[in-house]
Amino acid sequence: MSSGIALRGLYAITPEQADGERLLADVGAALAGGCRWLQFRDKISAMPEKVARAHALRRLTTRHGAKLIINDDLALCQLVGADGLHCGREDGSLALARAVLGPVKILGASCYNDLALAEAAQQAGADYVAFGAVFPSPTKPNAPCADLALFGQASAGLSATTCAIGGITLDHAPGVIAAGADLLAVITDLFGAPDIAARAAAYQSLFKDSA
Repeated sequence: MSSGIALRGLYAITPEQADGERLLADVGAALAGGCRWLQFRDKISAMPEKVARAHALRRLTTRHGAKLIINDDLALCQLVGADGLHCGREDGSLALARAVLGPVKILGASCYNDLALAEAAQQAGADYVAFGAVFPSPTKPNAPCADLALFGQASAGLSATTCAIGGITLDHAPGVIAAGADLLAVITDLFGAPDIAARAAAYQSLFKDSA
């Protein structure tokens, strides 16, 4: 994997948003605030709208020097020339995704609260492994909890980058980074903030302080 920027920092995940223009404006604010990793996750839009949004986000991330990861859709990832793909447990074979993406594009995997799943994901070609929910999450309220100790265990035994997801807020974030998380995947606390750019900058500053 050769992304051009380190797999570290705020990892913004797009919220479910019926208003496409609002979504682009909010993402633009996060990127203006310094976010350099964006995952496009859209479970509600019809496919034509989803494709249009993905193309628009591709242009926006390119303009800001950021990376676009597509959630759960290898064909869409290839169609828009995204920088990578994120897969959940039910989203198909990681090894197949890696074969299609090639060696350069980024591949991430949801590993929930399971270190063995993270080990298997790395073996299949994942560049980062995501554990969560680390805190109760409004996006996935029934998600199993992942202990922060997982990040230290993964850092000790794996070469893959670790990503924390689920209920993360700016208040929680320093402790999650201290536990060993390289990426903080955030939806609500970022896109629900009154000033999205300022909130993104605040998250990014935590990583400078921890470097």
